[in-house]
Amino acid sequence: MSQTMKKTIGHRGTDPTGETTYKKTTSSALKGAIQLGITHTVGSLSSKPERDVLLQDFEEVESIFFPNEGSNLTPAHHYGDFRFKTYAPLAFRYFREMFGIQPGDYMYSLCKDPLIELSNSGASGSLFYVSSDDEYIIKTVQHKEAEFLQKLLPGYFMNLNQNKRTLLPKFYGLYCVQAGGKNIRILVMNNLLPSAVQMHLKYDLKGSTYKRRASVKEREKAVPTYKDLDLMQDMPEGVLLEGDKHNAVCKTIQRDCRVLESFKIMDYSLLMGIHNVDQACREQVSEEVVAGAVDQKKPHGQKSLYSTAIEAIQAETDRMGSLDDKTGGIPARNSKGERLLLYIGIIDILQSYRFIKKLEHSWKALVHDGDTVSVHRPSFYSERFQKFMCNTVFRKSTLKPSPSKKRRAANHGILKKIAGTGPLLLTPTSSNNQQHQVSSETREDTEGENVGQLGRPDFLLETLLRRSTDRKTAETSSMNSSSLGTPAFAPTSQPPSHFKDSQRSVGTDLNNTLSYDQDHSTSQGTQFGTSEEGLETEDMFSLSDITPNTSKCSV
Repeated sequence: MSQTMKKTIGHRGTDPTGETTYKKTTSSALKGAIQLGITHTVGSLSSKPERDVLLQDFEEVESIFFPNEGSNLTPAHHYGDFRFKTYAPLAFRYFREMFGIQPGDYMYSLCKDPLIELSNSGASGSLFYVSSDDEYIIKTVQHKEAEFLQKLLPGYFMNLNQNKRTLLPKFYGLYCVQAGGKNIRILVMNNLLPSAVQMHLKYDLKGSTYKRRASVKEREKAVPTYKDLDLMQDMPEGVLLEGDKHNAVCKTIQRDCRVLESFKIMDYSLLMGIHNVDQACREQVSEEVVAGAVDQKKPHGQKSLYSTAIEAIQAETDRMGSLDDKTGGIPARNSKGERLLLYIGIIDILQSYRFIKKLEHSWKALVHDGDTVSVHRPSFYSERFQKFMCNTVFRKSTLKPSPSKKRRAANHGILKKIAGTGPLLLTPTSSNNQQHQVSSETREDTEGENVGQLGRPDFLLETLLRRSTDRKTAETSSMNSSSLGTPAFAPTSQPPSHFKDSQRSVGTDLNNTLSYDQDHSTSQGTQFGTSEEGLETEDMFSLSDITPNTSKCSV
């Protein structure tokens, strides 16, 4: 094998000067042609009126020739002559508008500054470029993939109208550069992994185990792309998510897989980038500097709608801090308890279960276990993908509030209700009655749960007061009627002694009643073997449990 052949992977290769080529077109010439073509097609679209997308719009193809010396419609350039084609321009304009992308922002992001070539392009032989503001990825695709996407567009259009929040790729444009007798088809998509955030780990996951381990050459890279077996070995407990976020991730994956299965799409992957917040802090990486770099990367316009992972899964942004708010990472933890930010998305969805894929699966099934290979029928692939992601990769955190804390919260609610709705006991004038009131309130607080079981405590107290007062009033009336000519009560600054006795008697009767309830409930608790004190002691918590963490880098 010649040296030139060794440097070629698919259509990607290198020329004698060391520059990357694709179908023998240099990368610099390709980037220049892409920017010239997108500038022209976006500008020409602005002259077309807004209207609803029709079925024939998905099949429309616009073409413009860019000669080296320029023309009435195109500027002069120092690249070779080329022709630029735009597929379904009106349909893709509608897609961009659905995600809040204005034509000026789209052209500004892709055409103002030179595109950045990604060195880690993978084994597919495709070229990858990223826009200078880190917003868009441009990928070269094969003829079959571009053709399949054209057929997929009406269904893709319907799915986006039903649900804009998805982990599926967001396609913003499909173009073709004809140069040197070759067709170079390119696809503009959302960027899943922001370059401003350091990715400590990166995985390409399919749910398969056949040859799903990173190669030795891949592991030598600065940030290798690991695979399924690597994750099962390095992170056997998976990634821990809170309950609501785990449910949101699994629900989104299930919905997206159902769409892919309906289109008979398979062999897709979940790309997951992991930023370890605690590791970044240990490495003295300031999160404020990282967040500032994100703002500097995007000096113009707003970020696309539903383009971040936390938006795609329909979950609320975590209160973890400003970093995940700006970059859209999903907060998680590993088995060590370290804080993570996840950036996920489903990629490589332009693989249809054609005859060649059926033949590939049949051949691999003869040599290996057919259920472990990545090439499989769409229904089985979807089911295996969902099971692997929701049971092996993403796992629900087991941290739950203790039962005693729930009970304390319930008791607090009962006591709050008693204090807010029930009448005061009495307003006594003597210190003895004050002691009765204090002892009654203390007993009510300690036995909040038992009092709550009696129904409405305010009704209980009001009934006891009314009965005791009526009884004492009747006795007083009887005594006054037996004394002829004696007034019912003398005008004096002090209350009558029998009225003070009545108050004291009411408080005493109430204390006796509550004391009986306390003794009765205590005996019942002893009879049934409840041990509240043991539970409370076992679930004591410290001040650190309720004190907010003011520093994200604190260990």
